Amino acid sequence: MPMDAREIETLIKEALPDADVTIRDLAGDGDHFAAEVVSESFRDKSRVQQHQMIYEALKGNMGGELHALALQTSVPK
Repeated sequence: MPMDAREIETLIKEALPDADVTIRDLAGDGDHFAAEVVSESFRDKSRVQQHQMIYEALKGNMGGELHALALQTSVPK
């Protein structure tokens, strides 16, 4: 069963409570999403480290219930 956008957002916010999270369903199939995540927690981290933080927040669902997630991460302006 695919994940829904609310579940993805909830998992990310549980791991990064200060995050501003926007989730879009790219294909309308509940399997391909894009996430824009803005968090102070990303400051001084490489892009790879930022994305690893998101994958950890998803608790192993990436590649299983969640087939594809395009990530855009940044720190607040």
